[in-house]
Amino acid sequence: MNKELFSYLFVVIALLTGALYYSNTVQSPIISSLNSLKIGYHDTNTYISDTIDKYFFQVQEIESLKAQLHKYENNHLVMQELASEINDLYKEKGSQLTLNPKVELVRAISYEKFGNFNRLWMEIPEYNSSKIYGLTYRELVAGIVINHNNKPLALLNQDIKSAYSVYVGEDSAPGITHGNSNKFLIVNFIPAWFNIQKGDEVVTSGLDNIFIKGLKVGRVISVTSSQGYQNAIIEPYYRAKEPSYFHMIRSVR
Repeated sequence: MNKELFSYLFVVIALLTGALYYSNTVQSPIISSLNSLKIGYHDTNTYISDTIDKYFFQVQEIESLKAQLHKYENNHLVMQELASEINDLYKEKGSQLTLNPKVELVRAISYEKFGNFNRLWMEIPEYNSSKIYGLTYRELVAGIVINHNNKPLALLNQDIKSAYSVYVGEDSAPGITHGNSNKFLIVNFIPAWFNIQKGDEVVTSGLDNIFIKGLKVGRVISVTSSQGYQNAIIEPYYRAKEPSYFHMIRSVR
């Protein structure tokens, strides 16, 4: 009797686990509820931390430094794009400069699934599910944000579906980079006539309307050729250790 009861319970647990893992219908309300709890938890922690700061440190100085830090992060991305545009203007006279990127601070809530550290549920106010957004961390490209079950999901660089356009090396060889679920990235479809070398720097091209031009991605560690194109293995600059806050590019121009 005990064996039969144990077998029955095992089958029920297995079915529930399978339903939770594979069924979006079952997952969606559970994920929404858990994420609401996590947002409340993060908000409470932030409130307590800010309250302690205000009582035990100089209020005006702390608030001023926090405002300056946010302004610096935003302005640095703007200056990066401006520098790229100015360089292009020197090469091609008569170009018109239009620049108005919108960058904001966003917060990670939790990993999408246990064991996968390349996907994060994000807290993003006024999220437009029809767009793909660029994600940065301290001037470095961290990944992209996509819509998943009507919620914003961050795909960090190493995720195989985290793809965006890049330039490789001093000659700005075009390519498409994506993750391969390990510590390196891959750049595909680099035209064969470009001379790609180990150590070449990889930056965003800005042609995909996801990132502004010139943000740092990583460096080439090896190059191979296949079917008229070159493929490069990239060691990324950004490493996700304790992902919490990022800057998201809402619009490039």
